[in-house]
Amino acid sequence: MDISRANNLSKEDKYKLAIEMIRRQFQEETNFIANLANTAAIIYHLIDGVSWSGFYLYDGTNLVLGPFQGKPACNRIMLGKGVCGTAYSNKKTIVVDDVNSFAGHIACDSLSKSEIVVPIYNMTRGVGVLDIDSYEYSNFDAIDKEYLEKIVDYIVKHSDTSLR
Repeated sequence: MDISRANNLSKEDKYKLAIEMIRRQFQEETNFIANLANTAAIIYHLIDGVSWSGFYLYDGTNLVLGPFQGKPACNRIMLGKGVCGTAYSNKKTIVVDDVNSFAGHIACDSLSKSEIVVPIYNMTRGVGVLDIDSYEYSNFDAIDKEYLEKIVDYIVKHSDTSLR
């Protein structure tokens, strides 16, 4: 589908379309990295106000930059540090309306104003996080949280066996 045709859709309908596009991608490919790359691109190009969309993957010690769309980013994030490290360590999605108010925020892009981070866990271990940034304050809400968590759940259930 041509993403530009989605311009007049509501936020919720854009997420429903994103999930459908991700499902189609996953039917053609089960490789984890390929699926993360396309997921980051779909979110980046489809969801309004997104300035950066990508993944940090747990390497046994830190979160390491994975597939993304947007400006170059921080390569490594320590567990418990910044929004990504905190969301991963707490196993809980974090929505930040103003990144400057988040104690210990790591500014990979100084223009970022708001952020949402969804931890990725399977039945046995932590995998990483989905990190989405915006140049707008309060860009993310309960709709983003609901659908990004659905996307992460889909990734875990439908990627290759390295995730299960």
